[in-house]
Amino acid sequence: MKRVAVVGSGGAGKSTFARALGVATHLPVIHLDEFYWHPGWIETPRDEWRTVQGAMAARDEWIIEGNYRNTYDIRFDRADTVIVLAPARRICIYRALKRVIKNWHRPTQAPGCPEHFDWSFLMWLWRFPYDARPQLDEALAREWDRATRDGSQPCLDELEVWSSEPEPRNVTSRSKALSTPSMRPSM
Repeated sequence: MKRVAVVGSGGAGKSTFARALGVATHLPVIHLDEFYWHPGWIETPRDEWRTVQGAMAARDEWIIEGNYRNTYDIRFDRADTVIVLAPARRICIYRALKRVIKNWHRPTQAPGCPEHFDWSFLMWLWRFPYDARPQLDEALAREWDRATRDGSQPCLDELEVWSSEPEPRNVTSRSKALSTPSMRPSM
């Protein structure tokens, strides 16, 4: 496990999980929001964003966390493991609202981008299982056809691991993923 893409709904815990996985594996962690957003919540233009992500994904080792569906192909093409965090949407919405309250007007996502309430983001979270998740599943099927499922059929409160390793690890929840010896790097 040298190149790991961590994806999922907002509020799913991608950043927290990626940081913990980075500590456990000693892989560098890249939070896409930090590179995508410019001060004042200005988006990076699409062509430039693909170039930036291409340079990140070209590295030998990384954990890249974030969604950005228009660039799944860049990360999934280079990843040897894709982790999909998929808690129930009520949990994601709760976590996102909690983050807003806790970090109100502090730049937690990217420098110069203070935390704020965004109604369209809340609606995106609500619609994620119907709109964004099918697109994620299509991208996994299309871009990562060398993947194997971890065995069990995940439900919405589980972690999915897609791996190119011959024997993928059987991980069924985020809490187990951080405490299961099989998730620790082999030396």
